[in-house]
Amino acid sequence: MKALSFQARALLILSLAGAIGMSANAKADYNTEIIAEGLDYPWSIAFLPGGDRLVTELGGNLRRLSATGELSDPITGVPAVYRAGQGGLFDVLPHPDFEQNGLIYLSFAAGEPDSNGTTVVRATLTDGALQNVQSIFSVAPKKYAPLHYGGRIAWLPDGTLLLTTGDGFDFREEAQNPQNQMGKTIRMNDDGTPPADNPLPNAPYVWSYGHRNPQGLAVGADGTVYQHEHGPQGGDEVNIIESGVNYGWPAITYGMDYNGAYVSPFTEYPGMAQPAHQWTPSIAPSGLMVYQGDMFPQWQGQLFAGALVDKEVRRLELTDDKVTNEQPLFGELGERGVHPPDGSL
Repeated sequence: MKALSFQARALLILSLAGAIGMSANAKADYNTEIIAEGLDYPWSIAFLPGGDRLVTELGGNLRRLSATGELSDPITGVPAVYRAGQGGLFDVLPHPDFEQNGLIYLSFAAGEPDSNGTTVVRATLTDGALQNVQSIFSVAPKKYAPLHYGGRIAWLPDGTLLLTTGDGFDFREEAQNPQNQMGKTIRMNDDGTPPADNPLPNAPYVWSYGHRNPQGLAVGADGTVYQHEHGPQGGDEVNIIESGVNYGWPAITYGMDYNGAYVSPFTEYPGMAQPAHQWTPSIAPSGLMVYQGDMFPQWQGQLFAGALVDKEVRRLELTDDKVTNEQPLFGELGERGVHPPDGSL
């Protein structure tokens, strides 16, 4: 069975299911096991065919963790990342046809202090090395603040790739500007070219806009796209992402600015989507999974999100595209939860 992962400075914790939640609100019963130590801020996990895992470290290393628990030396060929503030190496994702083509995709902060942004590369994974590394997308324009990169990637059923991008913190108004690629959901082909059926003809990569700092992205078996994003003081959101939709930031928000002022006096406005759920005060959501396993059929289609503030995972039950029930899990571990890496518990 697969495992829950947690982000810590020097270790990766996997939680192995025992009898977790045999009813939707039952007390969890499970065991935990440390399977790898010595990791430096692990940010993302991807499973490969055969059970090996790829793990990104925020500082720029990509590591391979075998199915039997051996942690590799850093894989060579990873591009240089801009490690400052919230910047670093973010997501890793195998190509849907990885077994045939060996391709993996990485998202990361790239550039210099006065000119940096979220970037995606693809490369061929061989034994201990990346080869044929190709940059396929880089957010434009560049920014100076090492904040709000987004950086999650996920495949749609049609084989196109989604990327979340943050608003850059100091540039939040640009989230409402489709010509600027900050604060957006980007959709591209697997080679980085823009699909012809993206919704905005004058913004060929933009799939949705009006986002702050989306660090959770998951695609359901039916193709539904779920995303969550950090608000300022309050106003963390879960959104169901649809093509061409404006999700409001910063024109509408349930959060307040860090100085106590209003970001906006509006929580809703015509033409802007309401969230499926919002957290005030903030939980600082990290990572997102749609449960699609067979072990717990009562959880089918539910969401699991890390909650950094409370050091736990939240189970979110949806009804008619709204979160109607929420359950905290794994809080006794006291770790800043990332998310389960897939839905096959």
